[in-house]
Amino acid sequence: MTGNIYRGQAGLPFSSSLRIYEPLEAFPEQQQESLRAAAAGQKSRAAVENAELLASLGRITRHDGDPFPTGRTDLVRVIPAPAKQASAGAANGPAESAPGAAAAPDRLLYCPSQLVLRAGLAANALMEGIHGPLAQLLIPEEQRDKHQDRIDEVRAHEGVSRVHTRASTWGIPFSWFCLFKESDPTDVVESEGRIVTVRIRASIAQALERVSYAVAHLAMAAPDLDMLEDLTQLTEWLELFHPDSAVELDYGAVADKVYPDDSPLDVRLGIECLAEGDMTGAAAAYRRLASRWVPIRQMARAS
Repeated sequence: MTGNIYRGQAGLPFSSSLRIYEPLEAFPEQQQESLRAAAAGQKSRAAVENAELLASLGRITRHDGDPFPTGRTDLVRVIPAPAKQASAGAANGPAESAPGAAAAPDRLLYCPSQLVLRAGLAANALMEGIHGPLAQLLIPEEQRDKHQDRIDEVRAHEGVSRVHTRASTWGIPFSWFCLFKESDPTDVVESEGRIVTVRIRASIAQALERVSYAVAHLAMAAPDLDMLEDLTQLTEWLELFHPDSAVELDYGAVADKVYPDDSPLDVRLGIECLAEGDMTGAAAAYRRLASRWVPIRQMARAS
């Protein structure tokens, strides 16, 4: 199945995602049953990724000109969450168990795709951007109005107040790397000699602690840096979710170009150097990041 994912991505823009997985109790009661059903019917993570990719390709080839998802087949990603640590001191490593003690069963965490909401937000951003006139031609007002009805229906049914996924094309925002460390659990998904994706995860408590550290240091050392605003918005987003949630960075197909990737380390070192007034060290960290990611971003303008 992973081979299908890789071949299906060929020729498409690199897309990476930052996702929040929440425990079941964080969702409205009317949504919990559908999440349970999705988890029970989910064959594999690869099947979910492949189904979402095929659905997106199908939408852009519809004959009726409607590029928006209908929500009838919205997908859910599910991951196991380790049992809570016995003490705060265990946060940086695996919890130790007494000899012979049975391991606590994993809980499940859920990340609904929310394609209806996300497509609406993306369309609005496109309309408000520099390509607004072109977007109006590609997405007729009639289709936008029709999709707004879907958004209203989803919100009325599920009481949705937060979006669980952020997406980025042609590279990963440097601010996202502040949420992770190189020692975090990482899955490298390979197929046919290529890396399909890399997924790195952290608890939301760890992510908030790390981003708060970055904000505090940048606010003192480089208050005019654009990254500070990005981190502030990222913090506000993370704070919307259940404290037992997990954060996942999914590199997508760009992983095959950049992995192994030291970006989380380079971002952290750059911020530490700025805080210490070491401009030489900060510049070196930025050069390493730029040499890795600028060529990826330049591909967005390649013919």
